Amino acid sequence: MPFLTRPDGCRLFYELHGPSGTAIVLLEGMGGDIPGWRRNIPTLAQHHRVVAYDFRRNGRSDPPTEPIAVSTLVDDTVALMDHVGIDLAHLYGMSMGGMVAVELALEHPDRVRSLVLAATHAGVRRASVADTPRRVPKDRPYLALYSERFAREHPDHVAEDILVGSQEPQRSGAGRRQWEAIQEWDAWDRLGEIRCPTLIVHGTEDAMVSVENARRMAAAILGAELVLLEGAGHLYHSEQPEAADGAIVDFVDRVDHTP
Repeated sequence: MPFLTRPDGCRLFYELHGPSGTAIVLLEGMGGDIPGWRRNIPTLAQHHRVVAYDFRRNGRSDPPTEPIAVSTLVDDTVALMDHVGIDLAHLYGMSMGGMVAVELALEHPDRVRSLVLAATHAGVRRASVADTPRRVPKDRPYLALYSERFAREHPDHVAEDILVGSQEPQRSGAGRRQWEAIQEWDAWDRLGEIRCPTLIVHGTEDAMVSVENARRMAAAILGAELVLLEGAGHLYHSEQPEAADGAIVDFVDRVDHTP
């Protein structure tokens, strides 16, 4: 299996899909893993090289033994790009992955062709929150990841997602390192420094990250495009894969054909 071993010994699991050429690097959310993109990779990889990897702690990658920062995940991503021979890439970051994508674009603008910032924000402390937080049963917290209507009408779909996600169970205590990292990170005042083409995607029924954050980020990033998926929750790419993938492919193709 393909792993990249970092200087501190942490092994990062990754996969490559699609033809050679323009690359899309997928940056998953906190606690996510590569199978979470399984409904999207086939479409994204039809005409692009797709690089998917598991952050430290996620999926088949090793858990961090020491505290980490968002910049740690940025360094991991750049190292992986170097490892697989990619100088310039489109970054598609979801939730925590969107935060990593923003920081990478700010720290290494020469490595980023475009950004897709999905279901994310630019810092916990100043992020917008929903006026009326949604409540879910204590024994089924995962329901907050979906829109209420989707979870009700598609229980088999949700059950499959939960089953697939349980194949690589979270290591005890390891997820807290990621949570701690995003508590200390903030880029709201730096969003105006982003100069690459940017697409912001968000479900209108996201109960985890308020859609207002998408509007704020779109207003702060010069020339950013905003796509709101009506009725979709936090895992919009699972609920509405065709609409989501279509928006991303259209955006990336337009960027690639812009001189």
